[in-house]
Amino acid sequence: MLRATVLVALAASVAAAQTYDLVIVNGHVMDPDSGLDAARNIGITAGKIRAISSQPLNGKQKIDAHGLVVAPGFIDIHSHGQTDENYRYKARDGVTTALEMEVGAWPVDAWYRAREGKALINFGATSGHLPAAMAVMHDTGGLLPRDNAVNRAPTEAEIRQTFADIRQGLDQGGLGIGMGIAYVPKTSREEILDIFRIAAERHATIHVHMRNPGAIEPGVVDSLQEVIGDAAATGASVHVVHITSMAIRETPLALAMIDGAKKRGIDITTECYPYTAGMTDLSSAIFATDWRERLSMTYHDLQWTATGERLTAETFAKYRKKGGMVVQHFIPEEMVKMAVAHPGVIIASDGDMTNGTGHPRGAGTYARVLGVYVRQERALPLMEGLRKMTILPAQRVGLVNKGRIRVGADADITVFDPAHVIDRATYEKPAQYSDGIPYVVVNGVVVVNNSQLATGVFPGRGVKR
Repeated sequence: MLRATVLVALAASVAAAQTYDLVIVNGHVMDPDSGLDAARNIGITAGKIRAISSQPLNGKQKIDAHGLVVAPGFIDIHSHGQTDENYRYKARDGVTTALEMEVGAWPVDAWYRAREGKALINFGATSGHLPAAMAVMHDTGGLLPRDNAVNRAPTEAEIRQTFADIRQGLDQGGLGIGMGIAYVPKTSREEILDIFRIAAERHATIHVHMRNPGAIEPGVVDSLQEVIGDAAATGASVHVVHITSMAIRETPLALAMIDGAKKRGIDITTECYPYTAGMTDLSSAIFATDWRERLSMTYHDLQWTATGERLTAETFAKYRKKGGMVVQHFIPEEMVKMAVAHPGVIIASDGDMTNGTGHPRGAGTYARVLGVYVRQERALPLMEGLRKMTILPAQRVGLVNKGRIRVGADADITVFDPAHVIDRATYEKPAQYSDGIPYVVVNGVVVVNNSQLATGVFPGRGVKR
């Protein structure tokens, strides 16, 4: 016991004697992984956390976090916006790592090369079934399919090539397999099962947008049964994206199904965003059939992001032909609150901002959870909210050096004011930075300093398998 005490004192003395590249002092450190919940000083050198101490630390650069919480940087595992514009909003919302996991990327190596040395925050992507299939089938869509991959089933040769491309993407470092079954409705259940087999063979998680939403069968229950059954049959790991916008009023049932599968050995997780509206491309397969009945929506529940206008039957037909993003107001608030508070549900934005237009989740997801659901609604404790933004997504993706405040971990850190953190983005004005997050550090580099974005720094690194 005496020897251990001496060693701790010696380590503290050595830490205090060093000069670090950056120190964060006088803050209250909250680390959901270790349970640390106390005043500590943090020393950072060469992009890594080198010291966590109750003793004073010296640094070439200092952040005084008095009255603030020091937490692991937030990890967004569902972030379509992978541009400099989006990274700026993410950083101001406390996000240090943004990952495109649902749609994914293809070719994967080219996607990573395009961002290396140019990113404010860390980035990464799955090997995407949708972009691979779109390339093979010569679909003309952008982020999502809009013609060939929507309107016909792939041939056997196209399926083989798509599978080969998915495997290649995994070889190139893709963080699993991205799959949007709802966007390619002609895809057979056998083909989906075969993709689960690939995931199992490669020990890769599938991040899946399920086949059908809502209560009307075949709806969310059938869709969940498909992916749970495929996971059970193959041994693949599966992550179900945006559970509230798929299950809607069936969210309690869907979460009970996921919890039950998990208890019986299926590696399955899910996520939600803290908003009562979703967003997708109006030209996609989602709006091809009986969407109003299935989603209990009207034309007026759709909001065209380019102008903010609510749609009519006439404008729906006009904009669907040209394609573009539309906000869907259809998720009950009580379902959002329940999912945000559920212990197993990860927070993820599903965000994308283009020239200042989009959905507020692209700018305010994490501040909204902390400000609205933790502080105002008291739907969950602060440490639990942080767990859903840090260690849970890190564990789902397999990031062993992120989502944690520990010696040796990557110095991705978010410093926020728990009494004032709040989202400012709205459906009418989504391009609004969050408040109450004055400091954000990415790989040891301060990217948000006193609530101002740093300029000319690009410390973000590609995250790969």
